[in-house]
Amino acid sequence: MSLTSPAQVQVTSPAAAARRWTARSWPELNNPAAWIVALILLIMPLIANGFFLIEIFGTTMILGIIALSLMFLAGYGGMVSLMQLTIAGFAGYMYAIFGVSGHPNISMGWPWWLATPMALALATIFGTLGGALAVRTAGIYTIMITLAIAAAFYFFTNQNYVIFNGHTGINNIATPHFLNVDWRSDIPFYYVVLAVAALCYLAVEYLSRAPFGLALQGVRDNPRRMAALGFNVNAHRVAAYAFASFVASLAGILQVWNYRQISPGSVGVEGCIDILIIAIVGGITRPVGPFIGALIFVILRTFALDFLVKIGLDGNRFRLLIGLGFLAVVFWSSDGMIGLWERWQRRNRSGAMQAKGTPGHG
Repeated sequence: MSLTSPAQVQVTSPAAAARRWTARSWPELNNPAAWIVALILLIMPLIANGFFLIEIFGTTMILGIIALSLMFLAGYGGMVSLMQLTIAGFAGYMYAIFGVSGHPNISMGWPWWLATPMALALATIFGTLGGALAVRTAGIYTIMITLAIAAAFYFFTNQNYVIFNGHTGINNIATPHFLNVDWRSDIPFYYVVLAVAALCYLAVEYLSRAPFGLALQGVRDNPRRMAALGFNVNAHRVAAYAFASFVASLAGILQVWNYRQISPGSVGVEGCIDILIIAIVGGITRPVGPFIGALIFVILRTFALDFLVKIGLDGNRFRLLIGLGFLAVVFWSSDGMIGLWERWQRRNRSGAMQAKGTPGHG
């Protein structure tokens, strides 16, 4: 029997253990560029007006959160879901129905702090049930089932006037007011959206390295082998849909707070396709990809519209520019803008190494 001397015992302080756990769970926090981006986002209200703060950066983060939920399913679970915008819209409708709006015959008048968790819970259940149907299929059939759910919900909200007020939708939805702050005013709302986006991003990053996320990636790569090892494949997939639905629901609440209204146009099939394009253009394998894709999409949607009108074309043709950009990115990179960036970095490193290895000329 061997005894360990006190000198051989390594005592780890809680702070050191916390630093190691943080570095292991979120290695991006060691990247100086991440801290620079975080600093810029934090001081954005000092350098941007209300339009850029909400219509550009706020909308980018809201769409990015929805695309992030799709990225989690597709990138880590191998499941392409076209109903993530529908889940966000469902949360928005539930908030409008349980909360306060300009339609007292529809809305129940609950305060925002009761309507919000109720809407999140119902939307998460809705998305989980849709996921439970989708996981029984694979490939194109999963896409078609989720697209069918999205289309069915759109037509139901468009034609139902008792609950959803038909194509007009629900307007004048109340937003949070507490601590003597109107949290829908530009600067407070921007920081609320930024905080939610950051938490969702960190949660996805953490789960990707947690046992659940690693098992989900194993299910994506080889479901038969994971089943043989004792993992419940469908349970992991349904749990992934539940988490992704909760993330999308958060974005749905923020979207309703942003516009103070919701209508069937908010959950249209075109919008569902837009979320897929955002995720793919940014990069479907990294959590930061959806936010990059959302920024590109919002900038094109906002400024390309005016540009096309100025040159005498129909403003709705901005989708043509988005489509052409989508084709170009997919053609040159299988991982969106992130893949193009990494390819450019590798090319620069390779060129630098070749330059160092090349003998100089006297």
